[in-house]
Amino acid sequence: MDTSESSGTEPRTGTSDASGTSAGAPPPPRKGWRRWAMDTRPLRIPAYRRLWSSTIVTAVGSQLTAVAVPKQIYDITRSSAWVGAASLAGLLPLIVFALWGGAVADTMDRRKLLLITNSGIAVTSLLFWGQAVTGLESVAVLMVLLALQQAFWGLNAPARNASVARLVPAGELPAANALGSTVMQTGQVVGPLLAGVLIPVIGLPELYLIDALALCVTVWAVYRLPALPPLAGSAARRAGRREIAAGFRYIAGHKVLLLSFLADIVAMVLGMPRALFPQLAAQTYAPYGEGLALGLLFAAIPVGAVAGGLFSGTFSRARRHGWMVIGAVVGWGVAVTGFGLSRNLWVAAAFLAAAGVADMVSMVFRGAILLSAATDEMRGRMQGVFTVVVAGGPRLADVLHGTAGSVLGPRAAVAGGGLLVVAVMLTLAAAVPALRRYRV
Repeated sequence: MDTSESSGTEPRTGTSDASGTSAGAPPPPRKGWRRWAMDTRPLRIPAYRRLWSSTIVTAVGSQLTAVAVPKQIYDITRSSAWVGAASLAGLLPLIVFALWGGAVADTMDRRKLLLITNSGIAVTSLLFWGQAVTGLESVAVLMVLLALQQAFWGLNAPARNASVARLVPAGELPAANALGSTVMQTGQVVGPLLAGVLIPVIGLPELYLIDALALCVTVWAVYRLPALPPLAGSAARRAGRREIAAGFRYIAGHKVLLLSFLADIVAMVLGMPRALFPQLAAQTYAPYGEGLALGLLFAAIPVGAVAGGLFSGTFSRARRHGWMVIGAVVGWGVAVTGFGLSRNLWVAAAFLAAAGVADMVSMVFRGAILLSAATDEMRGRMQGVFTVVVAGGPRLADVLHGTAGSVLGPRAAVAGGGLLVVAVMLTLAAAVPALRRYRV
């Protein structure tokens, strides 16, 4: 660790306070194929295993609702504009409550906060089911429920992510992040496919009900976690504007944390080309079939991310976390550039899959930096900002790439964005050595 970038007083003993597991001496290197496969050491810790296992269920269930809401809005309005407006309706409450939720997570027992917010999300899913099964057909009600769901999720995510550092030893944080991210990415592939199969069979309302039942599994798993109150010695405080502002000052004063956020913003805002997928499918890859092309383009990045997670044993034990983030973001930019220059659909999909692998590596080590470089009393607020960056970056990218694609053409906009990612990330890494020096 680069101690010059941390002013916190939390001891770095490598011990998990909730599980009692010590990082201790590093385990002997794995042999054969196991050294390439996913590092599953965190699953030996019962508390983390419960949290992770619940994610397997809800990762798919949440995607059922993510498909059902825009499908229902389109069925009511027959307008894609309303579908887009609904997405924006959920963004503001997500941003507000993620920032506030981070402050709340630093002031109360995180297990209790997870119980409250997961229960709230489950009730919201039941309300989604109720309005659908009664045939209400109100876009306004759907938008209100979506805003409520995103508010609960904004409160939930910082506490959930910050809790990992209390359950897993510091040396296993990259492995824990890889396990969690792989499950979430798998859900983004399997969930929509499952929704497409289930809607003609059981109907759209039942997707909401399945999600609500899946969330009951999460509530039970969280109930069985150990208590996660603020650490002894933490100053008593309330979760208000001063605490949120203190979180931003903390980021500004710790260059490693600041650069970890900037790295994600650079990659997602400048290099996420999904807004141009429909145009590319209709024009550049039309000879392959527009439907096939569009499906491949949207699926390639999460498929690559899942593959990266399954083989995360190749990188999860690395100690130079800063260099791993730099390399991953540069790799993302190179892959996106290759995608923009490709005229062959399968080559383009391969470049996007490579970008997905790079994104997984970046997620793993950015997450590990946020959990290890911040003190426990700040971790909730760091995860709140992280949630906002992850949710907001791709939406800004949609606006930027959509505009650039209209002016420059889609392929030039994609390739130019990828090159900008490489140039800006290398410039940041050269100008501020804190990230290059950071290691666990």
